[in-house]
Amino acid sequence: MQLKEVPGLAQRMAALMCVDLDTNSLSEEVETEGEQNEEMPKRNVVEIVETQIQKARERGCNAAVWLELDELDIDDSMLCSLDLSTKFPNLVALNLWGNKLQNVETVLQEVRKLKNLRAIWLNENPVLRNCDCGNISDVILECVPRLEICNSCFTSNFTEWALGFCGSVYGIDNPGLFPYEYHSLEGITTLDLSDRCIHGLSTKVDIPGPLGNSAVKILKSLPGLSLLNGVRSLKILECEKHVIDSSLQPRLPKWTSATSLADRVINAMWLYLMTYRLADEEKIDETSVWYVMDELGSALRHSDEPNFRNVHKGEECTRDYLIGIGEDKQRSARLTAWFHTPQNYFIMEYKMHYEKLHSRSFSLPDVTVPITHSILPSDGRALRVYTDIPHVEEFLTRPEFVLTSEPKDADIIWTSMQVDAEVKISVGLTDRQYINQFPFEACLVMKHHLAETIHEAHGLPEWCQPTYNLETQLSEFIGDYCLREREGLDNLWILKPWNMARTIDTTVTGDLSAIIRLMETGPKICQKYIEHPALFRGKKFDLRYIVLVRSMDPVEIFLADVFWARLANNAYTLEKSSFFEYETHFTVMNYVGRLNHMNTPEFVMEFEREHQVNWLDIHQRIREMIRSVFYSAAAVHPEMHSSKSRAIYGVDVMLDCFYKPKILEVTYCPDCTRACKYDTEAVMGNRGVIKGQEFFNYIFGSLFLGESDFVTPL
Repeated sequence: MQLKEVPGLAQRMAALMCVDLDTNSLSEEVETEGEQNEEMPKRNVVEIVETQIQKARERGCNAAVWLELDELDIDDSMLCSLDLSTKFPNLVALNLWGNKLQNVETVLQEVRKLKNLRAIWLNENPVLRNCDCGNISDVILECVPRLEICNSCFTSNFTEWALGFCGSVYGIDNPGLFPYEYHSLEGITTLDLSDRCIHGLSTKVDIPGPLGNSAVKILKSLPGLSLLNGVRSLKILECEKHVIDSSLQPRLPKWTSATSLADRVINAMWLYLMTYRLADEEKIDETSVWYVMDELGSALRHSDEPNFRNVHKGEECTRDYLIGIGEDKQRSARLTAWFHTPQNYFIMEYKMHYEKLHSRSFSLPDVTVPITHSILPSDGRALRVYTDIPHVEEFLTRPEFVLTSEPKDADIIWTSMQVDAEVKISVGLTDRQYINQFPFEACLVMKHHLAETIHEAHGLPEWCQPTYNLETQLSEFIGDYCLREREGLDNLWILKPWNMARTIDTTVTGDLSAIIRLMETGPKICQKYIEHPALFRGKKFDLRYIVLVRSMDPVEIFLADVFWARLANNAYTLEKSSFFEYETHFTVMNYVGRLNHMNTPEFVMEFEREHQVNWLDIHQRIREMIRSVFYSAAAVHPEMHSSKSRAIYGVDVMLDCFYKPKILEVTYCPDCTRACKYDTEAVMGNRGVIKGQEFFNYIFGSLFLGESDFVTPL
């Protein structure tokens, strides 16, 4: 790693990213400040309460009261002894920020007595961590149904009073009157709604209340408003949805004094990195470059209205971190890479997504007898095959098939290239020719479409890891991530490009900023990483199966009896530093690292012995999963059917630590080098020895001659 190898690089990057400070010295400074504060006289709680009682009397019996009791070391017993409900029957706002309240029941008992309470702040009290009943704000709201602000967040009951507080109409000097008479809000010209859990003001965000459910309606209710969180109202009205990001708190890198400079930089770099792509004709999809600007460029902060090109003397230079990216490309959600955006909004989006998928179900039909027969001409003529795949050219040796170099003369086109209408015209292909691809097969072989197909048919089957298309489901993903983080669940994810093989541009990470920023190198899915896979000799592995498809209506699919395990080279670990090690977390070693081939019968026998399992049980679950995948495609995309299509697909499967299969991907025109290179014995199906050089003879015999040697119907 360059941070460790290049002298001075880690020091310079750490200074640029402000992670070069010594946390010990910082803690000493904080401790010194604390000692100085202890010498300052604390405000007396009783004196404050008595003063407010006197002010309330002067205002009259209907006067509302706003009580500021923050950072006074109030504990549970002291809160009870204050008897606030008796002394202040018209208490509308209670600030208990930064005290020592711990017991949930005690707090609820006292708050429940405050019938007219509109706002309460319990921020930075231990009670927030001690609540076993979920979100304490929800519990408090059940006790005080008129509550509009709880712990700096708007509740679902917010009205003009809460907005008036944000617009400085209501406060300690003007809490309001009883019965509830409010000042007009028409005179408000600025409104700060930061940290109210409604940063994501949009037509999609749920903001219940008399003002409506969108930022546009709020602005129409406040005709005098020119700025909302520092952003011009006209600009907000022009957008269908908009995060008021000028008030969002920045994400700060996490590190301690024990963290090395290199690791600090790794943790912080996604807040600073920039990217571009080299225009290399042969490797255009492999050449995304990440870089860091110099100290001056990296110091420029974000603004929705950057001034870098038109900066005036005395102004701070700003730039747009998402230049050219609007709400149509999920701008609001993508800001989460740099800022603490409202978690509740994203969690709500995730829950709606989850409920929608959870409501779906799909029943597999019974296995039917294949009805597709041989296409061999009745006159005994051999079928002419055009192919650009070397293994087919070398190993398709049956007399029923003969190779031709002219595509237009072939009966069967078996190619690795995409055959679309334009290619058919240019090459001279006709509708009478058989082609080794099905229409709309992208619903299987493109990763985002595969997930969509499965979700559409099955919802959330256990054999499919949670998967999000980041181009359209970033908000739902962020909600899932935040909810998992809140509940203390593992949060490691794998990012995969939509349509690239050999794990190109694939990343394993648990860093939310990294996940969002990696969208910049091309469209990707984000899939929950299988953190605890079944291991073989302590190493990760997956399984490659070959599926033969004769027809999609009716569905006629077969599983080749030959399959093989693909083994990682390094011992599996979840150490963070290992996520950059290809040979630890990936299994395709045909192109990277050393390939360790193991004969399938030997693998199965040793796996059964190592884990004390029966491979037949595992194999049956895998069969059912693969069958579900292809039947899902047939049900969701009936347009896949074509009587002139025959194809094989590679299906990659991983087992979790409970030996349950998980679908990884489906590959068009899979690499069958191992199948052709090695003789093996079928451990399932017809059994017997499968000679590698006969592999494509079996495949073509099954697809075009109606045979069933070394394939099993699904």
